Amino acid sequence: MAIELVREYFKQLGLENKIQEYEASSATVELAAITLNVEPARIAKTLSFKVDEGCILIVAAGDTKIDNAKFKSIFKVKAKMLSPDEVLEQVGHAVGGVCPFGIPAHINVYLDESLKRFETIFPACGSSNSAIELTCEELFSVAKAVEWVDVCKGWTN
Repeated sequence: MAIELVREYFKQLGLENKIQEYEASSATVELAAITLNVEPARIAKTLSFKVDEGCILIVAAGDTKIDNAKFKSIFKVKAKMLSPDEVLEQVGHAVGGVCPFGIPAHINVYLDESLKRFETIFPACGSSNSAIELTCEELFSVAKAVEWVDVCKGWTN
């Protein structure tokens, strides 16, 4: 199960005790916000996109949408999300629990600037009822992010 991969990944970093699991689902931004009792924008959603060399992950604030023009400007391809089957096959996590932890090493992770307005955010941990609270700096580090990007719309600084 993907959450076990994530738990093992965090164990290597000494952070496995920070993973939170819930009785209620946190599979969508809205459900996660209710379950964690935080505003939806603080849910760090992980989106999977096709690129020439396979796929990339973009972690963004829960109140954003991908801006296609910005995405194409940075990644030089049209923003096309993976299907749920492709996400599971390529990333190793099912939709609803997709996160940038415990993933194949060849998948590049990017963090969207929309996250920087919060002291802490809550990404999933490989299941539809898990999360971890991290600062942006911690997320960048533990996700082994490549860089910060600006590819979202629908939010303001």
